[in-house]
Amino acid sequence: MALVVQKYGGTSVGSVERIMAVAKRAIACCQAGNSLVVVVSAMGKTTDGLVKLAQEISTTPSRREMDMLLSTGEQVTIALLAMALQELGQPAISLTGAQVGIMTEAEHSRARILHIKPERIARQLKEGKVVVVAGFQGISNTSELEITTLGRGGSDTSAVALAAALKADYCEIYTDVPGILTTDPRLVPEAQLMAEITCDEMLELASLGAKVLHPRAVEIARNYGVELVVRSSWSDEPGTRVVSPIPRERSLVGLEIARPVDGVELDIDQARVAILRVPDRPGVAARLFGEIAKQNLDVDLIIQSIHEGNTNDIAFTVTLPMLKRAESVANAIAPVLRSHNDATLQEAEVMIQKQIAKVSIAGAGMIGRPGVAAKMFATLSAAGINIQMISTSEVKVSCVIDALDGDRAINALCVAFEVTKQDISNKIVNPALPPVRGVALDLNQARLAIRQVPDRPGTAARLFGLLAENNISVDTIIQSQRCRIVDGIPKRDIACTVAQLDAQLAKKTLETAAVEFGWGEIVVDSAIAKVSIVGAGMLGQPGIAAKMFQSLAQQQINIQMIATSEIKISCVVPQEEGVKALKAIHIAFGLEGSDRYLVPA
Repeated sequence: MALVVQKYGGTSVGSVERIMAVAKRAIACCQAGNSLVVVVSAMGKTTDGLVKLAQEISTTPSRREMDMLLSTGEQVTIALLAMALQELGQPAISLTGAQVGIMTEAEHSRARILHIKPERIARQLKEGKVVVVAGFQGISNTSELEITTLGRGGSDTSAVALAAALKADYCEIYTDVPGILTTDPRLVPEAQLMAEITCDEMLELASLGAKVLHPRAVEIARNYGVELVVRSSWSDEPGTRVVSPIPRERSLVGLEIARPVDGVELDIDQARVAILRVPDRPGVAARLFGEIAKQNLDVDLIIQSIHEGNTNDIAFTVTLPMLKRAESVANAIAPVLRSHNDATLQEAEVMIQKQIAKVSIAGAGMIGRPGVAAKMFATLSAAGINIQMISTSEVKVSCVIDALDGDRAINALCVAFEVTKQDISNKIVNPALPPVRGVALDLNQARLAIRQVPDRPGTAARLFGLLAENNISVDTIIQSQRCRIVDGIPKRDIACTVAQLDAQLAKKTLETAAVEFGWGEIVVDSAIAKVSIVGAGMLGQPGIAAKMFQSLAQQQINIQMIATSEIKISCVVPQEEGVKALKAIHIAFGLEGSDRYLVPA
């Protein structure tokens, strides 16, 4: 007999008829010999309606009272579903988040789960009841016992956290679509259903805007080894399994505020190739990395910085044994990329650096915690180590530094994050894995360009520390390769992407500190789109980046920025071309299927 946790979203319980259908599915699960906990959201658009009511009373309602109000939505659903189960002859009981012992921070509207006391659920399950739990809510771990809500995606988070606390055999997430698709079926109806995806891949896709699972829920599943299955509420199809790695032993105390970093990595087998002042036009990146792919060169990090005038800088890293071939390709293609034949203009100038190392922090607990990257930068700064390149993803932040600083960097970071060094000398390359699992489009980001940032240890730490203090999460971070001397001080530009809602606060924060810390103009561009490919099978498969860039070039879509990690490649493009870019990339990797998926209203 298995212990199963099921979660149903708002549309799945949006009417009496749908609640009865959920009750019948739950009973079928029990009749198969399973014990069952069902976590539900508020019915349909109930939460939106409650928010509207609040706004009719007050334009600035307190977050505490909003939690009191919004938590009632789920309570309606749990009572109705418990009634439906009882009416069909299945013993059931409805419980709020507080009643099942979901203890949270005393942070209204965005609380994180500290721990869960599962004893009451265990007793009810032992009595043969289906336990119906209100998702999205808990109670503060203080003497006041305040009702709190978990923020966006809170019901997903509740369900996976309960599965972890109860040591459930698996957790099923029921939604509008038949599982995890290769892209948003609202934009590409021919998106393919995936039978399986890793937690790391799902973390990236969820954080890039794939709404089928919230990143916080995936993070808990990854940390505690919860087997997730995403299925359709409207069919009996098997759905998609989200596969977790074998977890390290973790305490359930501090469940969502556990240590954010699991390990620190150092790779000294690296060299950097940079081509400065390449033309800012469609097809340049495609041509460069197309030639690299022809030479079967496996590239690690790729960074294209924000344009300056009509040119960009593109840099990439390769392993030291591949450097000579990579340098030959760069030198051969550089003249082709130049707009003029005049060599004195220094267009498409090739720069090589051998003595570099890549140091990384890794862990699923980084999500939504802007202070983690800032802490990494501050730690390197305190050790007197300058950062030459930065690459970020949802589960890893990597910095390129001088090779001579490698041991010092790794020791400092291990102490700062209280972890041990991980050996990455033998990266696992699995050619059976598809190189690209999915394509995601994020239209809700803005680009922040910070001009003329002093190129010295501590600058990135101060800059991103200021943003972290204001709770501004940064996604992509890119440091330009071009260095200028201004008043005797070497300076570079830094660009990053943030949520559009945070863009003006980020600009104001950095402008206020500009004189003190010595950086220049802060420029915000909200008319951008970020399109990304994700796949654990990219490792050891040259040509993936080239194919992505070529698909954009064929549509005459200009790439404004490039940032990569081991399992993700992201390009910033003009916002009005975002959907076209998504469709072109999806086709290029052969991800379209024969079925068409239409999301129910």
